[in-house]
Amino acid sequence: MTLEEVTEILAALLREEVDFVVIGSIAMAAQGLPRATQDLDLFVSPSRSNLEALKKALLSLYDDPSLEEIDPEELAGEYPAVEYVPPHGRYSLDILTRLGDAFSWEDLESGAEELRLGEVRVPVATARMLYEMKKDTVRPQDRADAARLKEAFGLEED
Repeated sequence: MTLEEVTEILAALLREEVDFVVIGSIAMAAQGLPRATQDLDLFVSPSRSNLEALKKALLSLYDDPSLEEIDPEELAGEYPAVEYVPPHGRYSLDILTRLGDAFSWEDLESGAEELRLGEVRVPVATARMLYEMKKDTVRPQDRADAARLKEAFGLEED
């Protein structure tokens, strides 16, 4: 995923006033710890109006009828995550409204800072928040990311 592609998506979200926080590897890169990725991870407010704005932003970028399948009620409820792959298939967007019982929108919103990604300033998870999100997962890449964050930012356990 190129910086230009990331910037284009984030600019569309900002135009539609979507409440979101960039997480995952793009957030790691924004914090100065880049690694290759083919996805953009977004934590979004689960309000219906916000999820409708999210769909509107994505529809402005992709002529894709499958975007209508993103159901705000499901995303705000029982199924808090969806992966969207645009028709070109070069990358994907992982959209979350909560992460199990561990992290809610309120957690992410309070654990974000505004950083520049390309030509836009967007809310990005802080190094501390990324560490907290990654340190106890079962994925080896997340644990490696947590170790990098801990070392680079001198983070200690709470």
